[in-house]
Amino acid sequence: MDRRSFLATGLATASGTVLLGVAGNSTDAHADPLSGPSQPYPSKPDIVIADFESDSWGAWQTTGTAFGSGPVLGGQAIAHLLKYGYHGNGIATSDSLNGELSDMLVGTLTSPTFTIERRYIAFDIGGGQYEFITCMNLVIDGEVVKSATGRESDTLLPQSWDVGDYIGRSAYVELIDQANGQNWGHIVVDHIVQTDNPEQPPVVTQELYHETYRPQFHFTARQWTMDRLNPGPLQEGWMNDLNGLIYYDGEYHLFAQRWFKAWIHAVSTDLIHWTELPPAFFEESLNSGVMSGTCVIDYANTSGLSPNKAQPPMVAFWARADNYSQCISYSLDHGRTWTKYANNPVLQHAERDPDVFWYEPAGHWVMVLSDNDYYDIFTSPNLLEWTNTNNRIPNSYECPNFFSLPLDGSAADTKWVMVRGNGYYSVGTFDGYEFSEETEQFPSDGGPNFYATQSWANTATGDGRIVQSAWMQSGTYPNMPFNQQAAFPRELTLRSTPAGPRLFREPIREIANLHGMENSWKVLSLNSGGSWNLGISGDTLHITMDVAIPINATLTFDINGVPLVLTYNSIACGTDPQTVSGSLTSIEVLIDRTSVEAFGNGGEVSVSRCCLFNETGLTLSAAGGAISVNSLSVFQLSSIWDKLGTPKH
Repeated sequence: MDRRSFLATGLATASGTVLLGVAGNSTDAHADPLSGPSQPYPSKPDIVIADFESDSWGAWQTTGTAFGSGPVLGGQAIAHLLKYGYHGNGIATSDSLNGELSDMLVGTLTSPTFTIERRYIAFDIGGGQYEFITCMNLVIDGEVVKSATGRESDTLLPQSWDVGDYIGRSAYVELIDQANGQNWGHIVVDHIVQTDNPEQPPVVTQELYHETYRPQFHFTARQWTMDRLNPGPLQEGWMNDLNGLIYYDGEYHLFAQRWFKAWIHAVSTDLIHWTELPPAFFEESLNSGVMSGTCVIDYANTSGLSPNKAQPPMVAFWARADNYSQCISYSLDHGRTWTKYANNPVLQHAERDPDVFWYEPAGHWVMVLSDNDYYDIFTSPNLLEWTNTNNRIPNSYECPNFFSLPLDGSAADTKWVMVRGNGYYSVGTFDGYEFSEETEQFPSDGGPNFYATQSWANTATGDGRIVQSAWMQSGTYPNMPFNQQAAFPRELTLRSTPAGPRLFREPIREIANLHGMENSWKVLSLNSGGSWNLGISGDTLHITMDVAIPINATLTFDINGVPLVLTYNSIACGTDPQTVSGSLTSIEVLIDRTSVEAFGNGGEVSVSRCCLFNETGLTLSAAGGAISVNSLSVFQLSSIWDKLGTPKH
């Protein structure tokens, strides 16, 4: 995304709630960390886990030097911390030396094992806002199931975890400080208790994946994330640029940005039902960043990253936050675990968002890199050593997505399509070194919420389709445990039109797998000024419609209060009209809880829009002339979260 506008976009769409979550998926059916408990819990007396009032750690165990020999008490040099909301006379902190030197120290502090007996674990916490680096974790069966950080402030703020689904389980708490010399590289904790009445209850009380504004057939993140750019409340489940979409050995992998911090990772066998895995990898060090990029499968092991040619490496390319260092991480187990390349960066060039692929005719790898106003093209024999071709692609910014498509399905007439971060594309030829544009740039989607497109790579080893998705940026999800969503996957084809070759995009055929009850009509007529309420409501719908709209007439399809405006040759949904090459004859619409995606004439134009519906119901209205609706079908859609994906590996 545009790094200069991230704060304006990201913070404006933040829910503004304090939410806690999970650092990894649990295999226990009753351990859904974002789900509320299945039964009410009577209030019982609090159970103190630790109040840190002694001059030693007692049964708590330490590693490293960060936490010293015991809690910091009121008479010690750290007294400047003790005025910030502490209980009693002591605190646990890795800032025990009171100064910059203490941020150089690392270590852990681990409680004895205890049994969870109350619905909540409450605590006060301050210090750095570095997830997994300066944090307090709840660990069950060796897995971190809850985690929390400070807010880059030594003010101790009350937080709590809902642990109702863990009642009766053994657990322990660990305080971690792995920050080495970073600003706010410490943690401060006090007054950890089991309670039924926390001072600050967690906000999340709804069933995971079925929260009020959770899209039901668009991917959203469940993994917790903290935005250290915002010193206020945490953003839960943040997602922005899609990264590294790739198909491999029967699985589709979806990666996405959690801003600088990590790559979100989910897998699917059908592009519909997703299972979110723990984040693939995090930034190399605090503030170094791990930004947008792509993935490849190095089948020939040209990189030598795999010791076994039978297990080719999955290689992810990404840029550090310096917008200069191009780096790689790689996996040898279908993306389940990742190793950062020891000799990163593999290329130092003042650009970002590497798009990498194998170009078979020349037998080399290609990397397209984004600068502020153009793309550069590099080549490599082995993914590790890169040469600049000095062939720039002008008027191009962020998140390149470069692929080939047969024109009108003819393998003998293949063209290359370059899609920019803003979704604008051009068509041309590519010889492995230079892209020669043959068209101007056109929008691949005319909606206001379509950015950082990616298409799944390596699909030639599957069904061969080119399938694209994007970040539906700037959506609003009030008080939700997630933030932002991905566009529904769409199949891309390149077709001839009177104006030249154009990219068409249609929802993938797998949408039919979600179809429930159907309502359909044949040959409906609306006179000018007339309207028709379909008598159907719903916020998860798939609609197909064939229409005949005269010149100067308008058909408005009111979708739960959001107007989709159709004319003789255009569609619009909170946007400028998107024009088809002839007359508009067919419309396909996807409606989810917080979005509308509309496709005209088999995907010649499309409009993606995030929205919050203000009413329910579907109404067609005609103006400027009589309009015919030759066919109309409305399918209720089931939730992809009713049947979670089953990973193949």
